[in-house]
Amino acid sequence: MLIGIDVGGTTTDAVLIRNGEVCSTAKVPTEPGRLLNSLLEAFDAVSRGVPPEQLERVVFSTTVITNLIAEGKTDRVALVLIPGPGVNPKSYSFPDSFYLKGAMDYRGREIQPLDEAEIRKTVELIRESGFTRAAIISKFGQRNPSHELMIEKIFREIYPGCKLELGHKVSGKLNFPRRVATTMLTSATREYYQEFVEKIMKALEERRIRAPVFILKADGGTLPVEKSIEFPVETIFSGPAASTIGALALTPQDQTSVVVDIGGTTTDLALILSGKPLLASKGAKLGGFLTHVRAFAVRSIAVGGDSVVRARESDTGEKILTIGPDRAGPACCMGGEETTPTDALNVLGLINVGNPELSSKAIKATASELGKSEAETAALIVDKAAQMIADAVNEMFLEWEQEPAYRVWEVLQEKKARPENVVGIGGGAKGLIAGIAKKLSAKPVTPEYAEVGNAIGAAIARPTLTINLHIDTEQQIYSVAEEGEIVSLSAANLGNFNKIHLEEAEAFAAQLLRKRAEEFGISEYADEAEIVNSEVFNVVKGWYTTGRLFDVSMQIPAGLIPGWKRREKA
Repeated sequence: MLIGIDVGGTTTDAVLIRNGEVCSTAKVPTEPGRLLNSLLEAFDAVSRGVPPEQLERVVFSTTVITNLIAEGKTDRVALVLIPGPGVNPKSYSFPDSFYLKGAMDYRGREIQPLDEAEIRKTVELIRESGFTRAAIISKFGQRNPSHELMIEKIFREIYPGCKLELGHKVSGKLNFPRRVATTMLTSATREYYQEFVEKIMKALEERRIRAPVFILKADGGTLPVEKSIEFPVETIFSGPAASTIGALALTPQDQTSVVVDIGGTTTDLALILSGKPLLASKGAKLGGFLTHVRAFAVRSIAVGGDSVVRARESDTGEKILTIGPDRAGPACCMGGEETTPTDALNVLGLINVGNPELSSKAIKATASELGKSEAETAALIVDKAAQMIADAVNEMFLEWEQEPAYRVWEVLQEKKARPENVVGIGGGAKGLIAGIAKKLSAKPVTPEYAEVGNAIGAAIARPTLTINLHIDTEQQIYSVAEEGEIVSLSAANLGNFNKIHLEEAEAFAAQLLRKRAEEFGISEYADEAEIVNSEVFNVVKGWYTTGRLFDVSMQIPAGLIPGWKRREKA
């Protein structure tokens, strides 16, 4: 038996799955200050009467990290940056930045040493400024971390109480700004995420659950919860990823669908192309910064079931209707004070939530301001909300047409993607999906268990794992971006360094991925790994080739665990 729990900002959803079938579901209020209570209530609601030893796996998805960043509630981080020559530091928009001299080239060779006196002065300034955490990132530090390590040593000497993150340990990928952003967000969220994990483990301990525990990542794969503490930002967009995997599980195979997850405050959108979720080619974007976090291509818009509906006066003096972007609490039918799309759906009989009389009262008040009837006003609100979401879907397709993964799909399929289905996930989906689909000339699909689709997606998502291998035969070294270490090629057992072929580099990458999968306890999925990028470049000095550079990316892709009974009809 499997348990999936989605910890959202408003509700915590849970499901129990046995032999590929949903056995029980639950929705409980999320109490941010009493999260342990919410988790225990969710556990109890779906697992009552189930012996703990029968549970095989527990998986969580959460918006904890995403919300912290979105709401600006993370701690300040001092960024100690060594960007090297070629870029004016003023072109970077990172806050709380301290720039140091020194540089490595793209192959990890020092071209400018650090200035120790400058480092010491900077560390003192950071301490005097009241920072309690710092991130140290050197351009090309993933190819040679010695500068980052030297600065860390001086920090430990002068300011031992400062919590440090090193860029090469967080991300070994190229692109300095994204590595800075990823390291900064890791530092800013680590302790908050650790508290979340501690509450998870406390809840499991209280219910004597010994099953393996996983967290859902932004790319739709699961990660052992004890490993996730090392990579807290991997859990950003965990909620949208859960809804995407949930939609994948609840609809027929190989179809192209827009996933519409309608929450209280926002609606999250994602795309499934011929049965495969589209990944963002540039990594997840958080707080205005692109990161190295592998993530589904998702878009969030500020319209949800609890968005505030207002009658405003236009520039021409005409009364017009607006929805959101703010949320002032629950819908009127649930005890709130502002009219919402949920109330309009209630009045039209498309859903039945809370107290319908309170919804009617709210819609009548808005109707009076507009000079329309109650039914007209409710229909107008629902149509406008559906149009806002449909417009966002169309804009999203225009944006996604530039994604490399989309272009590859287009070449293989010999057609442009347009949604066959609009799949509704979440509590607000039932009433709005039909209107959205009509505007997109697609089929509306509200699957069974759509209200807890996120929890289902979490429960049955299989692990994913990615490695990015870089080999430099001239320097006789290799590195794996996800591990942040430089290793001598002599330890790789690849024979003559200068005679390595691309096939051998790919086989070595597969070997390393398998080893990493074993460390993560997911070795049974290693055989499903696939190559997503494979390149080789010659190193030339004068007229002679003196070595070769290999870059190989491999992944265990996102998908569903074996045993889930996929729905045959949409």
